[in-house]
Amino acid sequence: MKAHLLYAQHDFDFDGELPPNSQDLIQDLGLSTLFESMAQGDKFILDVSKRVMLTSLTDSEEITYRQHILADCIAYPEMARRLYEITVTSVRAKKGLWGHRSSHFPSSILSGAVRELEMFVGLLKQLRVLADGFVGQVHSDGFVTLFRSLQTDLDDEYFATIDRHLKRLRFQDGVLMSAELYKDNSGTNYILRSPLDIKLGWKERIGIGPRSSYTFAIPSRDEAGANALSDLVNRGLNTVANATAQSADHIESYFSMLRSELGFYIGCLNLKEQLQEMNQPTCFPVPIAWNNVELTFTELRDASLALRAQGPIVGNDIDAAGNMLILITGANSGGKSTFLRSVGLAQLMMQCGMFVTAESYRANVSTGIFTHFIREEDASMRSGRLDEELLRMSTITDQLTSHSIVFFNESFAATNEREGSEIARQIVRALLDAHVKVLFVTHQFDFAESFCNRQNGNVALFLRAERDADGHRNFRLVKREPLPTSYGEDLYNKVFLSSSNPN
Repeated sequence: MKAHLLYAQHDFDFDGELPPNSQDLIQDLGLSTLFESMAQGDKFILDVSKRVMLTSLTDSEEITYRQHILADCIAYPEMARRLYEITVTSVRAKKGLWGHRSSHFPSSILSGAVRELEMFVGLLKQLRVLADGFVGQVHSDGFVTLFRSLQTDLDDEYFATIDRHLKRLRFQDGVLMSAELYKDNSGTNYILRSPLDIKLGWKERIGIGPRSSYTFAIPSRDEAGANALSDLVNRGLNTVANATAQSADHIESYFSMLRSELGFYIGCLNLKEQLQEMNQPTCFPVPIAWNNVELTFTELRDASLALRAQGPIVGNDIDAAGNMLILITGANSGGKSTFLRSVGLAQLMMQCGMFVTAESYRANVSTGIFTHFIREEDASMRSGRLDEELLRMSTITDQLTSHSIVFFNESFAATNEREGSEIARQIVRALLDAHVKVLFVTHQFDFAESFCNRQNGNVALFLRAERDADGHRNFRLVKREPLPTSYGEDLYNKVFLSSSNPN
């Protein structure tokens, strides 16, 4: 049996390595806040959510497959949580079983495996009941396939058969086996036999009729004889013990995979509920193939900021259809970096099959998502900030493929504007030539203005953080060409003049 709740045709590799740029994404997009909200203190869900989110899908059909499954979870949260609870119970119950299968004695292995199977069968019956109750209500291919397979594979005949086998494997009437004698009269070819259903006649039962079998008893103090008999039993049980243990391992791996895949959706439910409590909009994004360049959304918010903020936050609307480059300029502290994170986070959430914090969202499915944000200067003074930025850019280019997307936040500003603008200009042009989408927050007017004068005016979209006449920021971005100022004097007046004249 397979869960197939993350992929339609194969399992998710939870033991695989995370993408090389994972730590940059976590740091630059504020993913730690999102992961913690999804996990709600559950370390297992934390790890699963991190792995699934950072392993982006690159196929729109796979994204839609997960979205439909998540939609079922949102529609029937009690179903999703009950399924997950059953899988968690399987792990806890396994740890609570007395004894273990680590012994090399087949009898011990068999006994432990039988106990595990009896516990697993009880949980499988619970899965079957849940499947019977919801198979007609869910709509996603993932859940419909899962529930129908549970009904087919775990029918009444299956449970009757496995209960019968487990009862036999208890060997309450002893172990029946056959063996042959080798040339030196040693035993060989030990085979476990089904117990004989033989009823003794009344004469044999009272000891006056002919005997149908002959037996002998080992004296209670004959330790050597008991060990020899135990060795014979273990030889006969070896094959069935291994087969039973493999069956237990198979069912355990099924519960483990189901738990891991469900863990991601439980994390999404946790996040969804918190965002609803904060009255933040959510929607399922529309993933678009690269036949047309697309990035359009309404009321997009930074999900991580929404989780941290004490009050309402501002959303943004843009229509960047056809634009491979989005340049974001404007007033300091006007919401440019927050906007950039909101788009990067939404792109990442879309490409793992999640909802996004917006009223609507349409975007191309990228082959890779990368961030290049400004960093604090190297405390060890081994290199300057510009060296560090260029090194990170080199690492990113080694991983880039056509139709990737890169988010830059005030990059290459560690030198003077002329040099920084030229570095940024050459890098961005090379990325555009390689069919890589770029979103760039910058204060470098020379760099931003150079793209205003390009012949193909449809290449770049210019957004500017709004500023009222009195210097007030409303944190909304509008389509405006760059200005040669970032209104740093507003911050100076706010910090110094207001503190010197509190009245």
